[in-house]
Amino acid sequence: MRGPVRLCAGGDVTLGTNLDSAWSRRNAVATRDTSGERHRPDALVAPIRALVRDADIVVINAEGTIGDGPVDAPKCDLDHETCYLLRAPPEAARAIRHIAGSGAIVVANVANNHLHDAGPAGVASTLAMLDSAGVLVTGADTVPALAITARGDTIAVLGFSVWSVPSVNDLDHVRRIVSNAADRYGRVVVTAHFGAEGRAAQRTIDAAERYLGEDRGNPVAFAHAAVEAGANVIIGHGPHVLRAIEWWNSALILYSMGNLINYGPFGLGPPMNRGAIVCATLDSAGQAGSAVMWSTRQPTPGTVLPDSTNRARVLVDSLSRLDFPATGARIDRATGAISERGPVGPSADSGAISPRRRSHPGDSTPVSPTSSPH
Repeated sequence: MRGPVRLCAGGDVTLGTNLDSAWSRRNAVATRDTSGERHRPDALVAPIRALVRDADIVVINAEGTIGDGPVDAPKCDLDHETCYLLRAPPEAARAIRHIAGSGAIVVANVANNHLHDAGPAGVASTLAMLDSAGVLVTGADTVPALAITARGDTIAVLGFSVWSVPSVNDLDHVRRIVSNAADRYGRVVVTAHFGAEGRAAQRTIDAAERYLGEDRGNPVAFAHAAVEAGANVIIGHGPHVLRAIEWWNSALILYSMGNLINYGPFGLGPPMNRGAIVCATLDSAGQAGSAVMWSTRQPTPGTVLPDSTNRARVLVDSLSRLDFPATGARIDRATGAISERGPVGPSADSGAISPRRRSHPGDSTPVSPTSSPH
């Protein structure tokens, strides 16, 4: 019998700069940390640990490469205004592992537009260092990363992006991969890097999005395709802002978790300085319940703090209501509880599928409609 698994998810984590050591030295001086101790990767992630202390599995997006030494084949020319080359020092891999306690599994998605920033050697270095640090990697290929808890429960985690193979635009291929994982392992979490970026990218629409001339995918079409194939939770990132949360066909869809920890020359003006951690419990059938959001903020590059104003909860509740009137989540500002918004009204999208429990291989008894998490 499969037991419940507590899953926590955050957004983009970047523990390095634009391949520019001078930037980090200037930032240390500007923040009166001339020793650089507060700018070490393990210090940057420390405030997150309290928010995921009950997690069995923590999933984040590892934005950028990890390593040191010369770069032979960078992805782009730093002199170009739209070139961002992100690389963290080797100790960043260990810091990512220590986002959660020793009893939890940390899963890092590398299916994103910065895995190749330091060339092929940077990719190899990143994967090797994460593996050596005990971080489970997803998104490097189409093989599910298997997060096996101390109690022996297995959650399959799959990572996709606009730049991976298959791309988030190749929905038929995505469906096959997710379906195979669901048939074999039962409970599946999908994490994806997609969508436009920045202040103007907070809204989620069921259409292809573009950024800097690139097709950044249709997040709604991708998420719904993955859910139809058997995914239980979808964790989105890439826009660098928070987006809506949807309960769709019994699955929990987080369209963008925003920035969690960004150290480097990132734009962190509002709303890019707001992030969140979302935790939920997956039951034996994969149904997400007891979901809750914790708000975070970044007052300076690399500094992440719990946000006592709970701005993230307010933002995501509003966006969920606007973008998914029938299936968008409700987020309680005081407790962070993530629940269904309520009955579908006359003006709601008639094509939406209400949150309901699905049957899974091995289920032997009928299941009733899901109740609101609490």
